[in-house]
Amino acid sequence: MTKMDKPAGFSRRSLLKTGGALVVSVGMPIGLETVTAIDQAFAQGTRPPLTPDQLSSYIAVNADGTISAFFGKIDGGQGVDVAIGQIVADELDVAVAKVKVVMGDSATSVNQGGASNASGIEEGAVPLRNAAAEARRVLVEMAAGLLSVPADKLVVKDGVVSAADDPSKRITYTQMIGGRYFNVPVEWNKKWGNPLSIVGKAKPKKPADYKIVGQTVRRNDVAPKVFARFDYITDVKVPGMVHGRMLRPPVAGAVPTSVDESSVKDISGARVVWKQGFLGVVADKEWDAVRAAQRLKVTWSQVAPPFPNENELYDHIRKAPVNKRVEAMKVGDIGPAFAGAAKVISAEYDWPFQSHSSMGPGCAVVDIKDGQVTVWTGSQKPHYAVEGVAGILGVPRDKVRAIWVMGPGSYGRNDAADTMIDAALLAQAVGRPVRLQYSREEGHAWNAKSPASVHRVRAGLDQDGKVVAFHFEAKSFSRLDVASNESEPRHTLAGQLTGLPPKPADIYLFPGEAAPGGPYSFPNKLMAWETIPPLLASASPLRTSHLRDPLGPELYFAAESFVDELAAATGSDPVEFRLRYLTDQRDIAVVKAAAEKAKWETRPSGPRGPTSAVAHGRGIAFARRGKTLVALVAEVDVDRQSGKLRARRFVVAHDCGLIINPGGLRQCIENQTVYALSRSMWEEVHFSREKVTSVDWATYPILDITEAPDAVDVVLINHPELPPSGAGEPTVRTVGAAIANAVFDATGVRLRRGPFTPDRLKAALS
Repeated sequence: MTKMDKPAGFSRRSLLKTGGALVVSVGMPIGLETVTAIDQAFAQGTRPPLTPDQLSSYIAVNADGTISAFFGKIDGGQGVDVAIGQIVADELDVAVAKVKVVMGDSATSVNQGGASNASGIEEGAVPLRNAAAEARRVLVEMAAGLLSVPADKLVVKDGVVSAADDPSKRITYTQMIGGRYFNVPVEWNKKWGNPLSIVGKAKPKKPADYKIVGQTVRRNDVAPKVFARFDYITDVKVPGMVHGRMLRPPVAGAVPTSVDESSVKDISGARVVWKQGFLGVVADKEWDAVRAAQRLKVTWSQVAPPFPNENELYDHIRKAPVNKRVEAMKVGDIGPAFAGAAKVISAEYDWPFQSHSSMGPGCAVVDIKDGQVTVWTGSQKPHYAVEGVAGILGVPRDKVRAIWVMGPGSYGRNDAADTMIDAALLAQAVGRPVRLQYSREEGHAWNAKSPASVHRVRAGLDQDGKVVAFHFEAKSFSRLDVASNESEPRHTLAGQLTGLPPKPADIYLFPGEAAPGGPYSFPNKLMAWETIPPLLASASPLRTSHLRDPLGPELYFAAESFVDELAAATGSDPVEFRLRYLTDQRDIAVVKAAAEKAKWETRPSGPRGPTSAVAHGRGIAFARRGKTLVALVAEVDVDRQSGKLRARRFVVAHDCGLIINPGGLRQCIENQTVYALSRSMWEEVHFSREKVTSVDWATYPILDITEAPDAVDVVLINHPELPPSGAGEPTVRTVGAAIANAVFDATGVRLRRGPFTPDRLKAALS
């Protein structure tokens, strides 16, 4: 090969003559004879099959010079897609604005588990980082052949590859492969969902070489949302579609025994779909579907009310038989330690059912045409939606495509998971595309809930006030009465209503050091979790599943409140007490950082000085979630007369390893703090013996703007030497305990049941 003075000497026409594909040779320097050998192509004009072991499944260079990163998760508003774009841009040496993150479509990305806030970056970014690094390696080797320059003598800047000693020798990613696809194999770990990972021959960059990772990059979805130019799942329209509505029983567990279809015959286009316990209506116009659902005459089976009285809920949990018991952590032997303790302190804490209470009810559109099924869904796990829809319809999975469209938020398993299965059955029955939307009442009452639970904690102290034994027991409904994704129809309302048997999963969430109290160096400790049967076995409005930071708020409300009780019992400052029993330097650093930023006054907690109408207090809580560490200080005011609580300020110290986007991370932490404040102060599902009665914002109140804190001060602790860990949920688990501890500091009253409503707090003060 003769030396090239200018890459322009090789036209795209000559390289891609006869319409063939540009050749990418991997594993060796590339010569022109290889590049022009069409029959040995390693890149092609059509995309190779979408499989986890192909580089093209993750990265593409587009004809316009942009980069597509195919992400098998979704971003529900945390800015995960922005961080993914930064990671890909850094590895490929292109501007972050050139990276388009394509996500949530089963036809364009492999199944990386959908949205799991703690795994979006920690696990989800790994395949994309490795794929981008491998794509850069391949492109540099291509350029080496085209430019007749050894690969190690080339540099890349903004997608332009050039000789380090002669910038005139240059070629762009777009010139080499723009508009075509890599046909390069990568090594896949043979795991689907969150743990899916791949590696290529290239090694990703070292943190010291990052130029974009670690910088604040703004999200691009905020302005369209603010100015109403953003399309949500409720905006999806398909030609020829009809509108659907579901009918739910007046008593949970009842099923239709007769349906008078003539009662809606005067409503234009109204049709009834009835299959066992599944009952819905469709009509050409949405309001007609609403009217048909309201007017349809249904006789429901007579069933015994399935729920206890609400005021007996926690007694029911305490007395209920145990399905399964798991000891998440056992260190030493607590029996002899308690027997020899000079003093034993114990307490019990309760936490209610809580709802997703998304700002809008669930919605989905399903179109079945020519044997192909297309689903538009707000579910945060669209790849699993493919499996669920295929299962309920009895069609092959490769005949179903699920397209995620932003919904009203989910943070776990909300009603979006059920709407698309309902819509699929309706569409199959009526032979037309169906848009199904729940009502506000249906969304609140029938979405899966976070489980109610009780927690028993005790500790033994020796003569010197040192903790010698720590015992934490939680008892609750399963955290997964229905799975956190809809891959099995049996985990959906439609599946259970059409006769599929439920399959609860009694599993414990926090193994080992992640267990409540785990980081503290108490010499003898036992942390255990017990699950009990659901109140209603099938199609229950109180069925349980994931809500943001599954089980975290309740477990850490109990554990970190009790650690504060131990500090008070030993006359210790709450920060100093925690530091006394923490040994990991990262744990210690995050607690110290929060205290320093909050200007923490070292003293035992409790009221000081004369009683005033409004008491002021501060409290702290510390938690791990996976490899992420959070310490949070809350400052509160308590109106003694009304029981009204106001959280004025939060200080959050946060360590999630390598920080990708500090600005986005701060916003995410602020979001979690306000969200968890709402759950701590207001959110509680109410129910009668027959049904859930929390059906709107009046019966399920949430935090309003007047109750938002004046400030959320965030301290970010960056560890570039560590991989990034989850940041979408850890702060949630610290808020409730920190507030309760601050209330004790202000008033001397311990709050042992959430949420901390004015009536509950006023009763405690009295």
